Amino acid sequence: MDEVTFRSDTVLSDVHLYTPNHRHLMVRLNGMGQPVFLSQFKLLWNRDSQTDSGAEGGSHGTVPAEDTPPRGSGSAKPPLGSGCRIDTGQEGVGAQLDEDGDLDVKRRPRAATDPKPAGLPRDKVHPTILTQEEDDPLADEAQESSPHDIIRIEHTMATPLEDVGKQVWRGALLLADYILFQRDLFQGRTVLELGAGTGLASIIAATVARTVYCTDVGTDLLAMCQRNIALNGHLTAAAGEAQRPFCLGSVVKVKELDWLQDDLCTDPEVPFSWSQEDVSDLYSHTTILLAAEVFYDDDLTDALFKTLSRLAHKLKNACTAILSVEKRLNFTLRHLDVTCEAYDHFRSWLQRLERLADGQLRFVVEPVEASFPQRLVYERIQQLELWKIFVEPVM
Repeated sequence: MDEVTFRSDTVLSDVHLYTPNHRHLMVRLNGMGQPVFLSQFKLLWNRDSQTDSGAEGGSHGTVPAEDTPPRGSGSAKPPLGSGCRIDTGQEGVGAQLDEDGDLDVKRRPRAATDPKPAGLPRDKVHPTILTQEEDDPLADEAQESSPHDIIRIEHTMATPLEDVGKQVWRGALLLADYILFQRDLFQGRTVLELGAGTGLASIIAATVARTVYCTDVGTDLLAMCQRNIALNGHLTAAAGEAQRPFCLGSVVKVKELDWLQDDLCTDPEVPFSWSQEDVSDLYSHTTILLAAEVFYDDDLTDALFKTLSRLAHKLKNACTAILSVEKRLNFTLRHLDVTCEAYDHFRSWLQRLERLADGQLRFVVEPVEASFPQRLVYERIQQLELWKIFVEPVM
């Protein structure tokens, strides 16, 4: 890790680029050797007027210039940015900033392993893990703040394309906002999230749903989902009509669901496999399916929609799929122009579903206007979209 470079296929979520003066706490290395960070996402209760549908072309959502400090803290918190707010919650452990607000990195002495280095000698920078995995550096701050105001998520920041599920993406935050806005729609329901990634949307859904199946592929990623669910066990009910009850009172089950496989894995020897009871409950009671930011690769998009159709035929009840997508503009040599090929492929699938007539199910596709209140601090840009697919039996 002496010479960190970005590979050609490295993908970086820009959610965290909007908080340059806030500290990102590295807590451990995951099973793939990637740094894992712990972030706090602030819930903006009682701010119904703070909406931003991106109509101004990517302006930041309206957020307060600074947070009110916890009672008895004696000092104000740093200004709240447009992404997640990270703090160590420990005195004496933190990032040092220069007078311009830039990170002042303390470098280790020059390495002496190579007595005759090629080119000019340089100082080598080594990342420092601030806490051990079993420590909880943000526990003190979560206790000082009202606990239902904080969502804590472990995530990575830059990964190869196949590991992008370990990052936090704006589409998941938009979907979480919608769940918080339409809480009655999820009340007491059984929910299945496809491609859950870090599990953020599943955690939000679990505050009102009866059962949430949080699914993805890969033992390392699913273990991160499970840990994030455990990290948010601190959520407790909030009083008052303006702050609706917010607690992890439902059952959240982390399971593997591979879109390239026709059947669910029920082998008890495989981590995160399905029990027969869970399979029966899934097909008997699920009425809402979720998917956020999984439409970036044409093959995966094909697999997702085929899985969605396959599940819809097995479910015993009519269901609604809620999909979140970011329309990403890219310049391609093939077109010599700016295009949105992944998004166009996603839209073609929506049109295909509407035309589908198999004699059993009918798919009705509707866009969702992204003008609902923003409950989480992030940049709600114009390119973020929500779509609903109503799946009903043919009468």
